Amino acid sequence: MEKAIDKAKLVLLGTLCGDIIGSAYEWYRVKYTNFNIFTSESRFTDDTVCSIAIADALLKNISFDRSLQYWCRKYPRAGYGGNFRRWIVSSDPKPYNSWGNGSAMRVSSIGAYAESIDELMQLAENSAAVTHNHPEGIKGAQATALAIYLALRGCSKEEIKQAIENRFGYDLSRLYWDIQRGYSFEVSCQKSVPEAIIAFLEGTDYESVVRLAVAYGGDADTQAAIAGGIAAAYYGEIPESILNECMSRLPQEMKRVINNFSILIENGRN
Repeated sequence: MEKAIDKAKLVLLGTLCGDIIGSAYEWYRVKYTNFNIFTSESRFTDDTVCSIAIADALLKNISFDRSLQYWCRKYPRAGYGGNFRRWIVSSDPKPYNSWGNGSAMRVSSIGAYAESIDELMQLAENSAAVTHNHPEGIKGAQATALAIYLALRGCSKEEIKQAIENRFGYDLSRLYWDIQRGYSFEVSCQKSVPEAIIAFLEGTDYESVVRLAVAYGGDADTQAAIAGGIAAAYYGEIPESILNECMSRLPQEMKRVINNFSILIENGRN
């Protein structure tokens, strides 16, 4: 990995790498952590496209709905859900009261962009509410962004855990393996975002966090994307072998957004 890779770039890449690693196991679900981290089916999915769209909206100071529609129309086969597919092509897109985890998987750049918790909470709500305006959809986005924001500022795992529990009411004291035994595919924020955060809390480095998120046997790409963004922010690194493999699967226009977004944050937003 680049020695001087900046934090904003790292957070986005942590999310995207989690998505790519989990993509091969979204439908072929695993309940063990020693799976092959890359397969011939490993690819970026809607989690990556939407994460790039949110970062690009912040970068260009355009609306979240406009950016999401632009990027998702460019990659129509990335694996979107039915309601979101219809939203993408609508000439007058309206939120549809979703509580799905799509709001949480795309929000990582806001955790790196926001300069205060108040700004973060508002931006995360705005990014979610264009589609996921259900309170649980908004909460999932805000919780994910806040975990990243706190991790980037050197907070301990216990501090992150307490902040999320206190603000959002998620139970993060459950043990990973107690959850994992009976866990199955789940797309709601309320039943997948806390679990992704628990994978982060119990992991020991970036790779182990992503492996735990995938090994729930649930919505593997999305939970790994959520957990991966937080883990990258917290540990400050992604293994070079993982980073290089994932970068090779991204188109140049996405890499440009990642680089330009990191320059924006590094040089200051003004």
